[in-house]
Amino acid sequence: MTGSLARLVFPALRWRRESFAHERAKIDAALSAGVGGFIVFGGTREAVATLTRELREQAGRPLLVGADLERGPAQQVHGLTELPPPAALGWLDDLEATATCGMITGTEARSVGINWAFAPVCDLDLEPKNPIVQTRAFGADPVRVGEQAAVWIRGLQEHGVLGCAKHYPGHGRTTEDSHATLPRVRAALTELQQVDVTPFEYAIRAGVGSVMSAFVAYPNWDRAGRAASFSPEILGYLRDTLNFGGLVVTDALIMAGARAAQPVPAATVGAVGAGCDALLYPENFTSVIAALDRAVGAEISAVRADQALVHYDDALAGWADLPDQGEPGLSDHAAFADGLADRAAHLVRGDAPTIHAPLTVSMVDDDVGGPYTVGPRDIFTNTLRDAGVAIGKRETGSGKRVVLVYAEPRSWKGRADLGARSRAALRRLVPGAQLVVLFGHPRLASQIPGAAPILLCWHGQALMQRAAARRLITWLK
Repeated sequence: MTGSLARLVFPALRWRRESFAHERAKIDAALSAGVGGFIVFGGTREAVATLTRELREQAGRPLLVGADLERGPAQQVHGLTELPPPAALGWLDDLEATATCGMITGTEARSVGINWAFAPVCDLDLEPKNPIVQTRAFGADPVRVGEQAAVWIRGLQEHGVLGCAKHYPGHGRTTEDSHATLPRVRAALTELQQVDVTPFEYAIRAGVGSVMSAFVAYPNWDRAGRAASFSPEILGYLRDTLNFGGLVVTDALIMAGARAAQPVPAATVGAVGAGCDALLYPENFTSVIAALDRAVGAEISAVRADQALVHYDDALAGWADLPDQGEPGLSDHAAFADGLADRAAHLVRGDAPTIHAPLTVSMVDDDVGGPYTVGPRDIFTNTLRDAGVAIGKRETGSGKRVVLVYAEPRSWKGRADLGARSRAALRRLVPGAQLVVLFGHPRLASQIPGAAPILLCWHGQALMQRAAARRLITWLK
């Protein structure tokens, strides 16, 4: 059976300058090479639908097209529905609502040609110093996280999109970001298998079609210190003990954790040899394909190569050509999302304040400076203005100030706590303020000085900014 392993490779396509046009040469070369599909980052609803249709037409064959959709389809596709982050869903502990989030994600993603969601996160929020998991996780309890993940997966996959439980066997204990380095988790093997792996067991029992392995090393599991994606022992446990028969995938190969031990082409050979079936986001996909094909019969046995291709073909048969579901109910989905966001926003310090206008809105943004731009930060203020709330142009006294704190888990940010510059700004702005709105993890509330009430809104996405503004309006006098 073994032919080229190009079908195991998935390059990324990014929306830039309001277009995918700059990706044309990559698309032509990738399809000519025979890749198995693509990963989409960004784009409008119309542009993504056009892109995915044209990709399939040009390929003349089915493709898997994936996207990171942990917070709903609008996390990548403008014009679709934003949903609260998993931590907010876990706090609500409403399994029916979480299942509906999976359904909305599947229905809307499918409508624009995305048939593979790199979600849900099955990591546990166990380590306060973890710089990359935080609000991306449903929580810290393995059973409750597993239950949340399972219903989300069923909602997603019942509506035509392949799910992906990540980052096996768990990224929740790391104190480093695998985008920037190879983290090492030194927990005991029994602890990892009995606690961290539990949500993945729930996902597998729910029928999840793919599992993403972590670029994280677990020295008490794999004594050679290999990351999970390169470890026959760790991936063997997934196959043989957890009885997972679906697609095993790597995380993005642009991450430092992928190339910590060897260059990416050689690393991909090791990943397939260890048990991975799909290789996500290599920058130089041609060199990866060449390395894979050279390795068949040597570092990659013909049997293992055939297994990987069968797993890919099975996923393609199951998810690539499902019937059109028609137009999604975007207005109903948006109303549902707003209702969830309103329920998830809650005070974590102090009592409900009496807010007096005109307001002065001050912002402390802990997320600036990374390789990717942050989202819009003016949604909160614009929502208030649209409702007729007076916003002062300059400070008129700390008693009328509202402070917004943005602190999300972001790739390459490298820390879980608020930075020194943010803490200094908070020491200056918070004393005497009417309210602080925290768009981040609830643990960060302890790092905000003063006694002003803190409204927790989990994430700085537009959905949660609007929810924060609506809550403030209820406190206006």
